[in-house]
Amino acid sequence: MKIILTTLNSRYTHSSVGLRYLFANLQELQGDTFILEFSINDALQSVAENLLLDSPHIIGIGVYIWNAKEVNELIHILKKVSPQTTIILGGPEVSYEPFRVNFDEADFIIQGEGDIAFYDLCNKIINQTPPIDKIIKMTLPPLKQIKLPYEYYTDEDIKNRYIYVEVSRGCPFECEFCLSSMDEKVRAFDLDKVLEEFENLWQRGARNFKFVDRTFNLNMRTANKILDFFLAKEEEYFAHFEVIPDHFPALLKEKIAKFPHGALQLEIGIQTLNPEIAKNISRQLLLDKIEENITFLENETQAHIHLDLIVGLPAETLESFGKNLDKLVSLSSCEIQIGILKKLSGTYIKRHDETFGMVYSDIPPYDILKNNVLSFNEIQIMKRFARFWDLTYNSGNFKNSITLVWQDKSVFENFYAFGLWIYEQTNSTWMISLQRLGELLFLYLTQVKKLASQMVAEKMLLDMMKLKGRAIPTYLKPYATEFVVQQKMGTSGFNKRQN
Repeated sequence: MKIILTTLNSRYTHSSVGLRYLFANLQELQGDTFILEFSINDALQSVAENLLLDSPHIIGIGVYIWNAKEVNELIHILKKVSPQTTIILGGPEVSYEPFRVNFDEADFIIQGEGDIAFYDLCNKIINQTPPIDKIIKMTLPPLKQIKLPYEYYTDEDIKNRYIYVEVSRGCPFECEFCLSSMDEKVRAFDLDKVLEEFENLWQRGARNFKFVDRTFNLNMRTANKILDFFLAKEEEYFAHFEVIPDHFPALLKEKIAKFPHGALQLEIGIQTLNPEIAKNISRQLLLDKIEENITFLENETQAHIHLDLIVGLPAETLESFGKNLDKLVSLSSCEIQIGILKKLSGTYIKRHDETFGMVYSDIPPYDILKNNVLSFNEIQIMKRFARFWDLTYNSGNFKNSITLVWQDKSVFENFYAFGLWIYEQTNSTWMISLQRLGELLFLYLTQVKKLASQMVAEKMLLDMMKLKGRAIPTYLKPYATEFVVQQKMGTSGFNKRQN
């Protein structure tokens, strides 16, 4: 008898803490259990071959929005080749109905936190007393009964992957687009035990910690102790937290300000700055606090900030979204992730479908197609807007030159026009090389915006030549016969000699 725990991660550098929780709590079954992780880019028949190599009795698969379609195909292959193998599914994508991907070929589906439920189900299957019902709905297990998983990250994981960790589960807020709004309450693990496990990981060489807690800065005692853990370390590290934007007490600010450059990333879900829209989706919005805290993080810390905005929220027009983006860019030069609204099974966002004409795709990632203020064409344009924004603004490759697209005018309106133009030139949002993207930006700024070619070239040379060893792009050569980027004391210099 063998049990295989598996999933298809979105990237090789990602790891599944969920599989390790299952493994940690398998008690006497651990000796016959193995974790095999793959990515969604792997050939599914090869994945199935690896999973079936030792003829396992049970295969448990973690299902998420990014791998649901691939898991459907993987189950089909597994059942064709080895129909006697019992397949158990778990994870967010199967915890709420309706299922919009067909998982009928699976034998059992655990809905909810499966840390303990998976062990119980495996025991029943092994003892030939499986449950009658295919779908097993779980109540939340007490966290004190769950064994922590961190010792089961391998040395290979620690060397090559992000280490996912948590100190709590649940979220107190009720944002209607988010699965976390379904949780009954926030529950915390024993902090001292968690910190002991973190120290063990550190001693083994772990330096990349990604916290999956939905509201890291909700509990100040916990947040401060976690930050103290990292501030006490002298070696370089990276810690990523999801935080709420309106709760940064003085002590927390003081500690965040102490982190060195590159050590701390804070992901902040803004989603909208329009109070009416926020009310529609049951989202708390304290605008003064949000502005104050983003300004603090921008000007008084070295943390990498990642802000989120959503396109397609009920009743939010392009004009309203544009004001949100303009405001955030005025507050911070940080990364701003532009997402498209998704309708996840189980979330309360469905209550707006009729009132606001919300139409979604039933294919993962279940993104919105249109509503009563945004047409399908406008949603498509905004998807391309988000992609070009990532390639130019968020990438950091055009830090000096991209702001010329809008200068001191509306960021949204001007970048919207740029997105339309660049799509006309490429008819694509993918497979655009950095060289090609830079050339397109230069052409747009000089030929469409009518900006001085020499000025644009100087800024673009600073961007394109910031990495040593790059050759000067052909389209910029006429503007710089000699170009040197010098970095001294954190500043850059531009030297040129005209022909």
